[in-house]
Amino acid sequence: MIFQVSKIKQDVRVCIDQNVSSAPLVNDDDMDMLTLQDVIGSKILEAVELVHKAAPYWMLELGHNFSHNDGDDDSRRTIYWKGVGDTCGYLLLPDDFMRLVVFEMSDWERPVYEAISTDGPMYRRQHSRVKALRGTAQRPVVALGVKPEGKTLEFWSCKSRNATVTRAVYIPFPVVDANNGVDISERCYEAVVYMCAGLTMMSCGEGERAKNLMDLAKTLL
Repeated sequence: MIFQVSKIKQDVRVCIDQNVSSAPLVNDDDMDMLTLQDVIGSKILEAVELVHKAAPYWMLELGHNFSHNDGDDDSRRTIYWKGVGDTCGYLLLPDDFMRLVVFEMSDWERPVYEAISTDGPMYRRQHSRVKALRGTAQRPVVALGVKPEGKTLEFWSCKSRNATVTRAVYIPFPVVDANNGVDISERCYEAVVYMCAGLTMMSCGEGERAKNLMDLAKTLL
């Protein structure tokens, strides 16, 4: 859902009991001194990123898909199979990919919501010559990696190479769009407001208030 930056700033100011947008952070005659409003604005994207990374998958919106059959970039929907006759592979991810929400192949018995780390023992098992040690259609595994072509999502494994992608949803890095809006999962919005308020108070040297506000944000997830 798109929330206007002006609304986010207003809600954050209310959250920290500050309603005078022109109040300077310190007493200074320098007209370039940041106002509280400016500091809030500078913390919005950081707050959205922190909350979206920490939120459970069911709180995240499903509007961002990769591997669609539309668009101009064919490479973004191509499955690259590994090895001759193998049924594991990878897809290229969008450049703005931040977090996986869900991924599923057509012959899997369940979707995957969490990607494994590429530096852990579970990832090394996926490259075993013993296929039973890898992810299967009953217990699939995915990992986020990087190749010369870009960010990738590796998956193990399908029953056959006839499998197709049925669900591929991600959360992008937050940006302010051309209409001065920010895409925030609706269920996460309140947590974003509290997190932004906490980050703002941290910048203002209000460490205790900042901690209390950020802790409140975490309880909302």
